[in-house]
Amino acid sequence: MPKIFFKGTVFSGKGEGKKFVDLPWVRRQIEEKLGFSPYSGTLNLHLNQESVKGKISLENVKGKMIEPQAGYCPGLMFKACIGALDCAVVVPKVPNYPSDVLEVIAPVCLREKFGLMDGSLVTVCVNF
Repeated sequence: MPKIFFKGTVFSGKGEGKKFVDLPWVRRQIEEKLGFSPYSGTLNLHLNQESVKGKISLENVKGKMIEPQAGYCPGLMFKACIGALDCAVVVPKVPNYPSDVLEVIAPVCLREKFGLMDGSLVTVCVNF
């Protein structure tokens, strides 16, 4: 199974990921398409330069689509893991979304699970 490894540093976002994940229709699609109920929020990673290239290559890989309701943009989801913990990467299909930002969702709070804080280095493995 092909894999891409992403390396990035944790940073605090604006809470937009939490708002999105908490939408009932988004939560339902994550549960149906990825098989887990997501923690209310995302882990934001600022990717290193090499990982930005890997993220761009995801554009050519078939992910699981979050089908949006009116007024929202779609997103692509890819199964992933951090260590032995299954999670997923979400790539919002939003105009001008930063190419060096990666959003990670999981069934648990990743900051608490791994003792992460802003500036922590994290490696995420995406399987496709």
